[in-house]
Amino acid sequence: MTLQNTSSNFLDYLHLFLNSNIEDVESLTEKVITSFKVLYLKKNEYFVKENEICQYFCFVESGVLQHSIVVNDGEKTTYLALRNSVTASLDSFLNKNPSRKSIKAIADCKLWVIDLETFKDLIENNLAFHQFYYNLIERQICLIDDYRIDLLTLTPEERYQKLLVTEPKLLQEVPLHYLASFLGISSRHMSRIRKNGK
Repeated sequence: MTLQNTSSNFLDYLHLFLNSNIEDVESLTEKVITSFKVLYLKKNEYFVKENEICQYFCFVESGVLQHSIVVNDGEKTTYLALRNSVTASLDSFLNKNPSRKSIKAIADCKLWVIDLETFKDLIENNLAFHQFYYNLIERQICLIDDYRIDLLTLTPEERYQKLLVTEPKLLQEVPLHYLASFLGISSRHMSRIRKNGK
């Protein structure tokens, strides 16, 4: 695990969530970028382990982060953070509670990270970051709501077909057993669905 500063496409991602009416937006976003550092994780390294405190909020520039919990001695994938997304064990990060989940690199990752003190300073004093975070959280709440409804209303086949349409990158970048767990499907059933879908 190594930390350093460097340039990235994080700036482009920030602008996706900003309104055009912010004054001096360039200097504000530059302040945001310089407040983050780059963290490299090798495959199978942890961003945070269950029962530890999540130290960072991050933007995934490359790689995939798997969120998981252990249920009855088996690992269950609760979320997959791909490149050009942000993630954290948010309750742990914001409130310094032990994380209820682990977050692990399932491919080599380049992450932009920020600690809590700097994060709070940007939220309070940087309009661009405040707006970015508000719009981001609003979008994430809508996505989580859709995901939970899908688990209750769609068949495994329908959930897989929706994933094909909405997140085709997942199918290319994430091993089958992680996808199956994320969709609430057994690996064997997932294999049958993929075979029948071809």
